Amino acid sequence: MRVGFIGLGNMGEPLAGFVRKAGFPLVVHDLRREAAASLVAQGAEWADSPREVAARCEAICICVPGPPEMQAVTIGTGGVLEGIGAGSVVIDHTTNAPAVVREVGAALAARGAHLLDAPLDGGREGALEGQLTLFVGGDQAVLARAKPVLDTFSRSVVWVGELGAGSVTKLVHNALAMSIDLLLAECLSLGAKAGVAVPRLVEAFREGCIVSQNMTFTKRMPATLFRGDFTARFALALAYKDFRLTDELARQHGVPTRLLDLCRTELLEAMNRGWGDQDRIKASTLQEERAGVSLRL
Repeated sequence: MRVGFIGLGNMGEPLAGFVRKAGFPLVVHDLRREAAASLVAQGAEWADSPREVAARCEAICICVPGPPEMQAVTIGTGGVLEGIGAGSVVIDHTTNAPAVVREVGAALAARGAHLLDAPLDGGREGALEGQLTLFVGGDQAVLARAKPVLDTFSRSVVWVGELGAGSVTKLVHNALAMSIDLLLAECLSLGAKAGVAVPRLVEAFREGCIVSQNMTFTKRMPATLFRGDFTARFALALAYKDFRLTDELARQHGVPTRLLDLCRTELLEAMNRGWGDQDRIKASTLQEERAGVSLRL
């Protein structure tokens, strides 16, 4: 099976690398040709457009920032739809809007091709280790065909229902994860302000049963908040985009989300500070300011 990979950013580039290392012939494309340089040097083939990727591959993975970008590379001019053959499978790893996924899925189905929405959980850390979890929506028989590709960079592939269900699952999962970020910052700042040294608090939290297995606390915060290094692993602008998509989903289904709304407002304040290109954990420094404490180790 020849595999195409469109979108070679923080997540896509390492994932495409695992596909290549597993022995799949690989064709790659990105808006920035230099993003493909390392993969091409290792034997991947470059394609000048998403249409060309689709014409040359039986499975096409897409890993782009959001719904507009995914629509552009699939149903836009020069997109996947123009080059895809009957029976081919498109695998969308974008954190996407379910309605967009279904729209693109219908367009591909009219050409005899298939779409799976398979957003990623595990962040940049999991991408570099090839240990992501995938939430997959779509036909299970199509998933079975695509799974050997997905297995190259995942530790778990979870089928969650029909097309679009993967995106719904990822949105609510991301909203939970990012809300935990903010709650952790509040609790740590309260403990520190009340007189417990931050290193002791962190050690206690690690030994406790609530957050000891939480990736934000065990991996992301030690690399960002606790060091004061907010180089983007998962950019704040993308995190805020995910919260907006979650809010749209809640409105569509008439579900009140009072706590998530508070967290979205917090990220909006951080965005208004001009922090969009920094890591999402940068939003936690708002709480440091308000409490008058530092959570550096």
